Amino acid sequence: MSHSLSYSLAIDIGGTFTDAVLRGSDGSLVVDKTLTTHQDLLEGFFRGVDLVLGKAGVTPGQIDGVVVHATTVVTNALIERKGSPTALISTKGFGDVLSIRNEHRYDMYDPQIEFADTLIPRALTFEVDERVLADGQVLRPVQAEEIKALAQQLKAQGVASVAICLINAFRNGANEQAIAEVLRAEVPEIYLSLSSSVAPQIREYPRASTTAINAYTTPITEPYLRGLKAGLENAGVGNRPLIMLSSGGVIGAEIAGRNPVRMIESGPAAGALAAAYYAERLGLNRLLSFDMGGTTAKACLIEDQKPLVTGSFEVDRMYRFAEGSGMPLTIPSIDMIEIGAGGGSIASVDSLGLLKVGPRSAGSEPGPACYGRGGTNPTVTDADLVLGLLDADNFLGGSMPLDRKAAEAAMDRVAAELGTSREQTATGVFRIVAETMAGAARAHATDRGVDHRGLPLLAFGGAGPVHACAVGELLQSTAVIFPPQASVLSAFGSLVTPVRLDLVRSALGRIETLDWSEVERLVGEMEAEARAGLVEAGTAPDEIRWSFGADLRYAGQQNEVGIVFDHDPRQARDVEAIRATFEAAYFAQYGVNPSHVPVEVVSWRLTARGPDNVVDAAPANANTPAAPKGERAIPLWAGTPNAKLYDRTALCEGQTITGPALIEERETTIVLPPGWVGVVDAIGCITARRDH
Repeated sequence: MSHSLSYSLAIDIGGTFTDAVLRGSDGSLVVDKTLTTHQDLLEGFFRGVDLVLGKAGVTPGQIDGVVVHATTVVTNALIERKGSPTALISTKGFGDVLSIRNEHRYDMYDPQIEFADTLIPRALTFEVDERVLADGQVLRPVQAEEIKALAQQLKAQGVASVAICLINAFRNGANEQAIAEVLRAEVPEIYLSLSSSVAPQIREYPRASTTAINAYTTPITEPYLRGLKAGLENAGVGNRPLIMLSSGGVIGAEIAGRNPVRMIESGPAAGALAAAYYAERLGLNRLLSFDMGGTTAKACLIEDQKPLVTGSFEVDRMYRFAEGSGMPLTIPSIDMIEIGAGGGSIASVDSLGLLKVGPRSAGSEPGPACYGRGGTNPTVTDADLVLGLLDADNFLGGSMPLDRKAAEAAMDRVAAELGTSREQTATGVFRIVAETMAGAARAHATDRGVDHRGLPLLAFGGAGPVHACAVGELLQSTAVIFPPQASVLSAFGSLVTPVRLDLVRSALGRIETLDWSEVERLVGEMEAEARAGLVEAGTAPDEIRWSFGADLRYAGQQNEVGIVFDHDPRQARDVEAIRATFEAAYFAQYGVNPSHVPVEVVSWRLTARGPDNVVDAAPANANTPAAPKGERAIPLWAGTPNAKLYDRTALCEGQTITGPALIEERETTIVLPPGWVGVVDAIGCITARRDH
C-alpha cells in the first residue's frame, strides 16, 4: 500500500472473535481476526490493530481517517453480572418497580415462569419523599437534608453508581436534577444516571430498567473508553475514536461513555448497516441480512435500502425467544432478531432424548472443541468440521489450525447418546441450526407485516456463509448473496455509517388538541442535545441533517406505531397529515384501521446525522477465471460428487461456480450445496441461486 493514502480503522469485538478492518482512501481493505480476550477486551482490540497495520505496512500515525469501534463490553457486563454495587433512588412508594416489573407474564400458561434477578437489589433501593404530577407540576420538591443523609448511606455501602428514576420525571426532571446536584457535592466519586436524561419516556418500569442498566454499566464503560482513547493516543493514532451505537450511528466516546445503554447492540447494528450498503450498491430495495458469528446469529429486514429501527428491545432474557422474559430498554435500536445459533452453539441431548443446539455457547473461552483451547462440548463449528465444510489446516489462513480429532471425539459423545453415527449427528446439528434460524427469521418478518418469501439473503459473519444456502432454501429466498470480506462485514459496516444520534421525548396528547408550544420545547431540547453531541464527534453544525418522527396510537391502546415525517412537523402543524401517515403505518402492520377512534401522540423522536461517508470498497476480483484447487468428499451431501474447492481471491468477474463447491477465504468459507450456482459480480459479491 502507498503511504500517501488516507486510512480509516474499524474494530468490532464480538463474542468469539475481534474483527479489524483497515481501509485505504483508494477503497482497498486489509482485514484480520483474532480471538476476543474477555478478561481484557482492549487486549484483543490492540492485537487486532497490530495485525492489520502489520499486514498493510502502515504505522498508527498514518491513520488519519475515522477510528470506529463496536464492542460487546456492555452486553458482557449484563450477562456476567460482575458490575460494581449500584443503587436505585425512587419516589416514596415506588421502590419495588424493578421487581414488580409490568406484571406481564411472558408465558400465561406456565405457573412457574422465572425472571432473572434484578440488576439492583432491594437492599440498595432507596425511596425519596418527593412527587411530580402527571402534567409535570412539582407537588413536593426534594429536601436537600434527606439527600445528604442518603449520600452517606450510599458511601457507607460502597455504592459505585446510582440510578435516579422518579415518578413522572419524563415530564419534568427538576427533582431528579436536585437529587443529582446534592449527590455530586456530597459523593462526587459516584456515577449518576438520571432517567430524565437517559430515557425521558412514558412508562415507569421500562424507564427504570433502562436507567438501571445505564447506571450498572457506566463504571465499566467509562474506564474502558478512557483506556481505549489513551491506548490509541499512546500508539500514535491522531483521531479520537467514534463508538458504534445500537441505533446505527456513531458518536464520540465521551457521550457513549455517559450513555452505555445506547451501545448494547453496536456490533450487530454495524452489520445491518453493511447490509443496507450492499442493498444500495446492488440495486435491491429489500433484503434480509443474515449475520452468523461465533456466539449468535442475527437477522434484520432491510426495507427501501434501510434497516428497520425500533424504539425498544430486551436484553438478558431468561429464555432467549420469550419476549417479556428479559430487561426492557427504551432506546432507539436497529430492529433485529437474535437467533441462538452461532458457530460456538453447543449441541446436546435433551431430557426427551432429542438432539438440540444452543442456546448455550462455548464462545471464545474455551471455544469449540476443535479450537484446542480446553473446550470439550460439541458445537456447530465442530459439526461443520466433521462434515468437511471447513479445512482444519486452513482456518484463518492456517494461523489457527483446528483439531479435527477433538471435534470428532466431542461429536462421538453426543452420537453415542443418540445411537447414531458421527456424521449423522453432525448432519443433524447442521440441519437443526438451519431450521432454528429460518424459523426465527420467519417469525421476525411476520410480526412486522413483511412477507419473507422471495427476499434475497445477504450472508456474513464467520459462520454465515457456511450455513446461508441451507437457511435461504428454507426461507424460499430468490438468492443468497456473499459480499466481499463477509467475515468482518460488521466492522466494515461501522465505516459506512455517518455520525448520528437518535433522541426521544414523551408527551402524551391527542393530535387534535396538541400543545404545539410544548412540542416546540421538547423538539428544541432534542435539537440542542443532538447538535452538541455531533459537534463533539467532529461534525460541523451546518453539516447536520435532521429528521423527525413520532410514536402514535389509537386512544386506549397500549402499544404505539412509529412514523417518520418527511418534514419538520412543527412548521406545517398539519394534524390531518399526521393522522394519515399514522393510519397508513398502522394498516401496514395490522391490516385494519379503527378510524373512528381518536389518535394520540405518545413520544416525539429526532435523528441528527452528519455527512454521509463515501465508501466504495475496491473490487478484489482476479483477471482470469480460476480453476478448482482441489476437491473434497462432504459427508453432508452423501451420494453426490466431491465438492470442488476454490480460492475466493482467485475468482474473476462473471465466473460461475456450480455446487457442490466450497469457496474458501482466509476468514470464512462459502458453502454451495448441490443444485446451487454462484456467479461473481463486478464488485466482488457472489450471488448464489438454486439451479432449477
